[in-house]
Amino acid sequence: MRKLIESTFVSLDGIIDDTRPSTASRAEPQHWGSPYWDEDHARYAGDLTSTADAMLLGRVTYEGFAESWSTRSGPFADQMNNMPKYVASRTLTETTWNATLIKGDVAEEVARLKEQPGNHILKWGTGELDRTLVEHGLIDEFHFWYFPAIVGAGKHLFEGAGFDTTHLKLADLHRFGSGIVVHVYVPK
Repeated sequence: MRKLIESTFVSLDGIIDDTRPSTASRAEPQHWGSPYWDEDHARYAGDLTSTADAMLLGRVTYEGFAESWSTRSGPFADQMNNMPKYVASRTLTETTWNATLIKGDVAEEVARLKEQPGNHILKWGTGELDRTLVEHGLIDEFHFWYFPAIVGAGKHLFEGAGFDTTHLKLADLHRFGSGIVVHVYVPK
């Protein structure tokens, strides 16, 4: 069975993104995270991505990634662009960027994807899709990238998720010279 791995950037005060629509663009990870993106960051992201042969994305992350990555080239960009993507959305009617729109029950479709042969499925970003994934126990591993930044405004990790308390076990820890610390958690 394939493993579903979630990877999310988090500030020290728990911010993961801007609260769109807002004026708090400083809460977007590309603003507070980019000063820390270095060789350690790139190596870890590349290693994590190389364990997967598919991506699962919510609409917001999919649209942001498609805009950002589809025009880039190079080893990591090529890997991102060529990897099949599965997009969960209630509003999109079509996709581009090597993506398939998930139709029907998301939990059932993700469970079916996990049962197919292949490498891991990588999910970047935390958002509305996580409510369903956590409720149904579909995430096998969380990689929370804690950045040494206090953002002060924005959307918090799992804000408004609405699911019951979920206990996790720390499985690994990676420290980068930039100050980023990746906590790897698995379900207890």
